[in-house]
Amino acid sequence: MEILTAYSNLNWLLILLGAFIIGLSKAGLKGIDMMNVTLMAIVFGGKASTGIVLPLLCVADVMAVLYYHRHAQWPHFWKLLPWMVAGILVGVYVGKDMNEALFRKIMAVIIVLTVIIMFWLEMRKTPVVPDNKLFASGLGLASGFTTMLGNLAGAFSNIYFLAMRMPKNDFIGTAAWVFLVINWFKLPFQVIYWKNINIASLQTDLFLLPALLIGFFAGLKIVATIKDEGYRKIILVLTLAGAIVIFLKR
Repeated sequence: MEILTAYSNLNWLLILLGAFIIGLSKAGLKGIDMMNVTLMAIVFGGKASTGIVLPLLCVADVMAVLYYHRHAQWPHFWKLLPWMVAGILVGVYVGKDMNEALFRKIMAVIIVLTVIIMFWLEMRKTPVVPDNKLFASGLGLASGFTTMLGNLAGAFSNIYFLAMRMPKNDFIGTAAWVFLVINWFKLPFQVIYWKNINIASLQTDLFLLPALLIGFFAGLKIVATIKDEGYRKIILVLTLAGAIVIFLKR
């Protein structure tokens, strides 16, 4: 098929790895998804890559909800969702002409600094859970805005759920529902307004689905072996590493 010759062998390797990482992330290895953002952007460019990635995210979100739906913590879902929707709407309007490279570097610096603060709190064993409404609204807006411009929302939602000290399965289950709604909400904007989802991009997605499925089921096996305390540290490390990779990407 023509789609098979559309990319070099190296590009196919990169985007298959990206799809595999999406599966790992949606199975619960949060933070690793920023690696996928970088891999896809290398092949397709920043904005075009979001048109490839979003349909894959939508499929993976359905799988995650089917597996983790009973663990959702609805009060946290409703705290984040309206602000994320508002952030998406701002991103739709602003994102068309924004300098993507500068935006990613600014976001990466913010994520790195926030994660360092969270590591410091972890080392101090501080049990305080932020209950200020500005905390949820600020991270919700940042998540919505960054998910529209570059699928970077995972880092900000990770920070929120970790700060809430949610157990592993509650974290994954709540995030699964949040992103199921958010990513399907984004879909028509990218089809109609940004026009970066089309027949060609969906054909590419079909070839990436097996790698996504393998990543998801591998991720379930890995996450099942991780205890709650270890999970917090792993997510912090993955989120930090992902932000550094995005910052260093040209």
